[in-house]
Amino acid sequence: MIQMPHGSLSEAKERLIERLKNMGYIRSEAVERAFRRVPREEFVLPHMRSDAYRDTPLPILKGQTISAPHMCAIMCEDLRLKEGNQVLEVGAGSGYHAALCAEIVAPASSSTPGHVYTIEIIGDLVRFARENLERAGYADRVTLIRGDGGLGLPEHAPFDRILVTAAAPAVPPPLVEQLAPGGVMLIPVGSRGFFQSLVIVEKTSDSKIRQRHWGGVAFVPLTGRFGH
Repeated sequence: MIQMPHGSLSEAKERLIERLKNMGYIRSEAVERAFRRVPREEFVLPHMRSDAYRDTPLPILKGQTISAPHMCAIMCEDLRLKEGNQVLEVGAGSGYHAALCAEIVAPASSSTPGHVYTIEIIGDLVRFARENLERAGYADRVTLIRGDGGLGLPEHAPFDRILVTAAAPAVPPPLVEQLAPGGVMLIPVGSRGFFQSLVIVEKTSDSKIRQRHWGGVAFVPLTGRFGH
């Protein structure tokens, strides 16, 4: 296994953050702080630590990937995450995106912390993500559950923000139901192939649903009852 010196990782992280800022993907102080504090190298496979701050998806386990940093930034920004939010993530993967969200909604200094619930259907990834979150120091702010993410978590609903990191053929109705009034959901919608549309779902204060399309994205397919 090739180990990168810590200084080299720090420098690579700084270059990545500056690039994402210059390209307009990181726009807020909260998202920038999350990218600085969450160690992406703790969420990739051990032999890929030296690639942790490349702006590209990386393979993890069972044919799944950790999303490219620019996509994580886009989704964090367009979710409009705020301290105190209750967040549902569908598709924990490596746990990295859940940690980014937790750093924003439940920073260590918060007197009114939010919480992130993340659902993963693949057992090996549940174990991988749990180990990563514990090692990186986010296990107290992220609850990881094995299950069918398209069904959501009605026992913890409503959620201020919902983030789906796998492509569904359509927006799962349970997730719409579990979105709080005033809430925002981001979900890739489309075919199993690697091209979909990132849909932004907003529920108004009087529970009306509005949808708009951010643009084209490429995600692994959602499985389960409302998946492919």
